[in-house]
Amino acid sequence: MKWTVAELHKYQYEAMTFDKTIDLAEELKKADSEIREVSPIRVQGRADVDSDKAAFHLHITGAFILPCSRTLADVEYPFDIHSIETFSLNPLNYQVDENEEIHEIVGGVIDLKPVVHELVLLEVPIQVFSPEVEESSSLPSGQDWKVLTEDQLYEVREREKKKIDPRLADLAKLLQKDEDEKQR
Repeated sequence: MKWTVAELHKYQYEAMTFDKTIDLAEELKKADSEIREVSPIRVQGRADVDSDKAAFHLHITGAFILPCSRTLADVEYPFDIHSIETFSLNPLNYQVDENEEIHEIVGGVIDLKPVVHELVLLEVPIQVFSPEVEESSSLPSGQDWKVLTEDQLYEVREREKKKIDPRLADLAKLLQKDEDEKQR
């Protein structure tokens, strides 16, 4: 996943395509302790090269093994990333657009591995649930507590609004009686 600037200039008038599989498992597990395993990552794409820049159109696929947020069981989480990464071949002449992110070339070599590492790391979700947990309608509970969905919480609150405090029941009857008399 490395090319020198001289190698890329050979493709200045035609698109350079590539299809590589790389293993970033150890680096990704060190970067994020939630990642238990990462499949080999397939990086496909093409590079459009001109005299000032090289634009890499990347398609990155693979899968993580992550812990379920409720049960800590292993869950496979596939990722499919599309990205365009631009490298400046001639930083003195290339005009940078403020919305465009440009990668610097180190030592005359473009290395896509750190870029792929960053893109894959950004795909790690905050929460992931196993299929069994998603299919199950029961949520965790214990003595005097239970987890509710938003809909369940809304229903509970509506029922509590309708309940009248027994200490105020007589007052409610009196108010109802007054309203009935006013309507007559």
